[in-house]
Amino acid sequence: MADRENTPIEKIRCDACPVMCYIADGRSGACDRYANHAGQLVRLDPLTIIERTIEVGGQAVSFLGEDWEGDLVHASRPFVTAVGAGTTYPDYKPAPFIVSQDIDGVDMVTVVTEGIFSYCGVKVKIDTDRHIGEETAIVRAGGEPVGHVMTAEYGSKMLSLGGVDHLTGGSKAEGRETCDALLKLCNREAVELMIDDGASVIVQAGMPPVIDGEMERLMRVGCGSAAIGMFAKQWQRHVDEVIVVDDHITGVLTEHEAGKQLDMPPAGIRVRGRRSTPGRYFQVAEPGTAWGGTDIEDPLVLIKKIDPKVAWPGLRLLMVSTTGEQWAYYKLDDDLVLRPEPLTPALQTSVDRVAENCEPSVCSVLFMGGAGGSLRAGVTENPVGLTRSVKSALTRVTCGGADAYVWPGGGITVMVDVLETPENAFGYVPTPALVAPIEFTMRRKDYAELGGHLEHVQDVEDVLSNDVRHVKPASGCR
Repeated sequence: MADRENTPIEKIRCDACPVMCYIADGRSGACDRYANHAGQLVRLDPLTIIERTIEVGGQAVSFLGEDWEGDLVHASRPFVTAVGAGTTYPDYKPAPFIVSQDIDGVDMVTVVTEGIFSYCGVKVKIDTDRHIGEETAIVRAGGEPVGHVMTAEYGSKMLSLGGVDHLTGGSKAEGRETCDALLKLCNREAVELMIDDGASVIVQAGMPPVIDGEMERLMRVGCGSAAIGMFAKQWQRHVDEVIVVDDHITGVLTEHEAGKQLDMPPAGIRVRGRRSTPGRYFQVAEPGTAWGGTDIEDPLVLIKKIDPKVAWPGLRLLMVSTTGEQWAYYKLDDDLVLRPEPLTPALQTSVDRVAENCEPSVCSVLFMGGAGGSLRAGVTENPVGLTRSVKSALTRVTCGGADAYVWPGGGITVMVDVLETPENAFGYVPTPALVAPIEFTMRRKDYAELGGHLEHVQDVEDVLSNDVRHVKPASGCR
């Protein structure tokens, strides 16, 4: 027997992605997903199969003997995900696993592949009323541009990160930082982002954002006008005026329709800003991280005028933010000057009620990618057939077993909440690009009609084995 130490180590070539690594025995490729094991190309990750059940307390398990702590996706069958399946590069190869199983008498086929996504990114929703940066401001990770600030949504700030222009259209450093940030976010890790002329934000899916070192607790109950409408009746008997401070729409109770409906008399307190409809004011201050997402630390700077013909000594004023985290209570003295007062028990209850109605502040991360050439060609010899089947609702698209939203219009552009996918479901290749699981499920009859690779269909029982780790290289790849 030859001495192994004196035998040259044979390298094999992995064709799972465009990098085409030469891998020495006992080593893995650049993506850490494939390795050379005694001259055989093997997958390092287990093929994840979700045991779906409608029973409470059902388990999500991998049939390859590996522990997996993932979210349960309810159904009534085991589901072969693409996590650990491998990829379809080059385009002519069928998907790594095309699995058939009988579901209630219907022969169903699931085609799974870990797609290489250069055209991908994440959309980040950050629940906060604090100002983190101007719309279109550049978002950076590791000093490199990785995305930008989008239009704000109700009670949340939005970021768009990644995309092909950042992954491959800039410098190598930009591509690496973008890929690293996307990978961590999709795998539910924390990433610190810096926004040009804005804040530092630590984002992690399912966790509160940390803005300039401070962890957010609450998502605002609504704009200032909405808060007036919700709590006007609770304030009516205990105060003469309420100003709800908000960067977008500051509400003034007695001017607001809610106050008029409750027959509250005008208080004569005028606030700064651009008046919209009665009781609603825009642009009362600059955006910031203080009261109601403004730069206001002292709420009295909002008071433009107190009308002596309308206001009266003893008038009670409550000022509160849209999360109930900041509040102040004042009374007018004989000179019609606002003097701070301790908050009454009734008003303390109302302020607490505002905070109670605020949902916890969290970060949401949605992976978004376009399923292009390799993916569709791995499913069918006529790729447009898959697109038409998806748009006709004959084929269901999932990512790691999680339901994916398919955008209307051309192509197969999917979006999925990363919290719904198995843990560590995403990988990368040094292109740079993300590797993401994607599955297409349809009736076998429909699969045949769209030109699917029927000769590669396997029964589900045939993939419940460690043998699926072995990857047969394409001809000439050694």
